[in-house]
Amino acid sequence: MPPSSTVYLPPQFRSQDAAHAARLMREHPFASLISVDDGGLPFVTHLPLHLLEGEGGWSLLGHCAKPNPHWRLLAARPRALVSFMGPHAYLSPQVYPDKARVPTWNYLAVHATVEARLIEEPQAKDALLKRLIADHEPGYAQQWRDLGDDFAQRMLAGIVGFELRIEQIECKLKLNQHRSESHAAMHAGYVGGNEQEQGLARWMQHLGLVGTAP
Repeated sequence: MPPSSTVYLPPQFRSQDAAHAARLMREHPFASLISVDDGGLPFVTHLPLHLLEGEGGWSLLGHCAKPNPHWRLLAARPRALVSFMGPHAYLSPQVYPDKARVPTWNYLAVHATVEARLIEEPQAKDALLKRLIADHEPGYAQQWRDLGDDFAQRMLAGIVGFELRIEQIECKLKLNQHRSESHAAMHAGYVGGNEQEQGLARWMQHLGLVGTAP
């Protein structure tokens, strides 16, 4: 892991298991793509991305509308950051057996430093869209084909695709790993909670902090 970091990452929350990062990126594909604009400020586009794993490394595939200036920023400065946020929830100090504690927030996140390559050829953009369709609504693939070439070409002309080659991944799993005395009560509170809390409960099981993995 290079010494540079894009996120505060204490050792107890750092995951070195690439499978954890891949699972988070696939289960929570709606990401924030962050570049630096011409004025030196961050420019953010929120978008779904498809994780592509290959022998040469990992890439993320996505696209933005042609009027969105982000693709021009990627052309000028290909290096960018992608942030994925997994489940997150409040953690009450009531989970500890003693009272000298404070509240915190648990969350799972992945930061990927990437190098961008624009995809502008229509057939390549169509292939990219089909990967995203397969991720989110496979049944729409036939409808997309049935709309005809003229319609498809007009739609494809309105977007710019890109491949984001991943150079570095930082996976942060903040689940109070260093406070084992809190795990049972923490899991009990999360497992019957809202969708975010249930997601954290499943990850606690997956990481072996309580019970067994689903």
